[in-house]
Amino acid sequence: MNKDSAAHDISRRAHRRLLTALMMSTALYLGVFPAVLSVPQAAAQTARAHSFNIPRQPLNRALRSLADQTGIQIAYQTSIAAGTTAPAVTGTMSTEQALALMLSGSGLRYSFTNANTVTILDATMSAEAGSINANGSLVLDTINVQGQGANPNSTMAPMEPYAGGQVARGGQVGMLGNRDVMNTPFSQTNYTNKTIKDQQAQTVQDVLSNDPSILTKQNSPSDEDASMTIRGFSTGHSSGFGSLNGLPGMAPLRSPDMNYIERVEVLRGPSALLNGMAASGAGGVGGSYNLVTKQADDEPLTELTTGYISNSQLGAHVDFGRRFGENKQFGMRFNGAFRKGDTSVDPISAEVGSAALNLDYRSERVRLSADIFHQMDEASPQILQQLSASGARGGVAFIPEAPDAGTSLHPEWSEQRSRLTGGMVRGEVDITDNVTAYGAIGKQKLDLTLIGPSQPTLRNVDGTFGWNSAEYSNYSYDVLSMQGGLRATASTGPVDHALSLNLSQSWMENGSAEFSTPYTYTTNLYNPIFGPAPFLTSPGDPKKTSESRVSSIGVADTLSILDERIQFTAGIRYQEVASDNFNTTTGDKTSSYDGKAWTPAFGLVVKPWENVSLYANYIENLQRGTIVGTSYANAGEVFPPYVSKQYEAGVKVDWGTVTTTLAAFQIAQPNTIAIDDPIDPVNNPQTLTLDGEQRNRGIELNAYGEFMPGLRLMGGVTLLDARLTKTQGGLNDGNRADGSARIRTVVGAEWDTPFLQGLTLTGRITYTGDQIASSSRDDLKIPSWTVVDLGARYTFDSPWNDKPITVRFNVDNVFDKDYWSGTNTRYIQLGAPRTFRLSTAFQF
Repeated sequence: MNKDSAAHDISRRAHRRLLTALMMSTALYLGVFPAVLSVPQAAAQTARAHSFNIPRQPLNRALRSLADQTGIQIAYQTSIAAGTTAPAVTGTMSTEQALALMLSGSGLRYSFTNANTVTILDATMSAEAGSINANGSLVLDTINVQGQGANPNSTMAPMEPYAGGQVARGGQVGMLGNRDVMNTPFSQTNYTNKTIKDQQAQTVQDVLSNDPSILTKQNSPSDEDASMTIRGFSTGHSSGFGSLNGLPGMAPLRSPDMNYIERVEVLRGPSALLNGMAASGAGGVGGSYNLVTKQADDEPLTELTTGYISNSQLGAHVDFGRRFGENKQFGMRFNGAFRKGDTSVDPISAEVGSAALNLDYRSERVRLSADIFHQMDEASPQILQQLSASGARGGVAFIPEAPDAGTSLHPEWSEQRSRLTGGMVRGEVDITDNVTAYGAIGKQKLDLTLIGPSQPTLRNVDGTFGWNSAEYSNYSYDVLSMQGGLRATASTGPVDHALSLNLSQSWMENGSAEFSTPYTYTTNLYNPIFGPAPFLTSPGDPKKTSESRVSSIGVADTLSILDERIQFTAGIRYQEVASDNFNTTTGDKTSSYDGKAWTPAFGLVVKPWENVSLYANYIENLQRGTIVGTSYANAGEVFPPYVSKQYEAGVKVDWGTVTTTLAAFQIAQPNTIAIDDPIDPVNNPQTLTLDGEQRNRGIELNAYGEFMPGLRLMGGVTLLDARLTKTQGGLNDGNRADGSARIRTVVGAEWDTPFLQGLTLTGRITYTGDQIASSSRDDLKIPSWTVVDLGARYTFDSPWNDKPITVRFNVDNVFDKDYWSGTNTRYIQLGAPRTFRLSTAFQF
């Protein structure tokens, strides 16, 4: 809640407490308490025209949609709207006209207490429940508000959507808790479930493709590879750097499914102080994300979505939610999804499924939540459309023109299978009105099988590529993560404090078992013909290859004065990391290391005006050192932990219904480089070694919101200069870092058409500049590319139950462009072909 928009006739702080209490009671949807639905920074909303597209639905839900779209605050007792269905509100009109239409026939009356706040009462409601003074102000009896999020230190309820509904007003900033973006000295974007549903996002990469600072490398909606770069730094092939409901390292490994996710909260820049280090050692230098799972809402929900993804994938998704108990203190939310068929890459077929259950309990001072989830993914041939650019070795430089993006680079007999199961429990207890204790523990296990030729390698500029071996590989990944801490608020004279204490521990065990056989075969990118399958047999269960343990303790304090116009955050985290490697045959430990580090962070927010935040930060990050992979001559070597540093400054402006962020940053991290074998640089494996550092400097401009009634925009541009510095002998100083584009622009738009109520047209343009495939060769690069996505959705009332039906149609890569989408340490990734997505959502 933005207390800067409080009414002038009461103090800002008192008003903030009242509205916070009312908003949190809405999250509980307790019929005996008032509700507040709000988005901040609105003025003169009653007179301003909006383009509405709110379908016929339960009145409580319709009022929330009205608040999201207009920025008004609506105070009422939810019980008076229970069981009432609001008519569809479509077209261009004022907020008051839309509200009057929505309440028509309900027997309810409304009154604006100011330009930004409206109260709703039953026409028969007596003074015992509240009354309206002659001047229009609401008089309420003393109310003991209870329920989720009554304490501002709580993170159990996601923050309210911003204008347009595609992005939230704020999100969780690690140990600092939920923060409005205007009160955060970092760059962040928080994508809502509306974005996930309307774009028919299947994986987290689908959602993150909206971000100009993030380059995803997914080839199709069934591709479970989670690799991406954020601010020019690679995250590797797992998503272990992400959080789930604020618990570090618990975002589902590989590619998290979006069917049971409510929010995707992106935090740009290092986050060691905020989140602690993930035991997986994955990315997190350029940024991280937090996934928020779905919880039961106030209104009963039963939704069935049927879908089609080209070429012939058919599927369905069930979303079921209920609340129970006298005060609806118990909640249950189940999501199940399954799809199967041929993908847009010929001849790959895939079978993908997920199931997730959330149970929650909330009382006046206690909030508990438990999640159980399972994901499966099977594909044949293998989906990962990636090759090793051999031109990065032996003094030869070439990357051929991209082939047809819809053609598989793997033989039909290859396949991949994965199973992931996880669960977590978290809870909060309000010790006092100002102090909240929290804790969480989670565990997940991923089993992955890959059958097929080894990594394909480019052999010639004419598109010839091939393999030297074929493998049957079983992998396992076990993660256990836990954390606990305190969040508290206090005042010392004119200075307010938001204090945070966090203790975290994470453990990860990796295992593998491999059967390999020679397989010498070549073909061509532009007309691939694959040979018969060699003899491959299962190598058995994976044997432990490595074990990592990380633990940390962090403390932080945000000091604010002048009604939060000036905020200064200071914190430090002490971290310990230990890693052991094992021989899979004997089980003996082959190498190990222990590392310790203090990682400080400082942040400043200054608000010269209510809607403008100037911010700056300095933050350090600790990351587990690389364990050298089997493709290198020094396989198994463990590098010491990496310490990276970021300097960032920027300005955020909330224009009322649009928020913009302009940021400038510099991040430096130790760099690894692959060195050719001096005797046979083409055929012998390379050696991976540490060499200097990678220094990325960039400028980001991000914007989102409703630019005018019925028109929503989201996206921005990132300019990046990623260079190597301090390399051995200065040999590679000044070279561009691999996998980073100098410019990336993403601009997405939605338009509610005035000529057909309920119809929304969507579009997105993505431009990514050229990228270096090897930091030792500036002449080895993939060209820039531009992709256009288009879509539409139409919402109308069901003829059998008067509930909304929404049909969504999206086309990715409309012009079917063939392109190399990204690179990373000599590997190049083929972009996704034209893909059709069609779905219909029914409510019961």
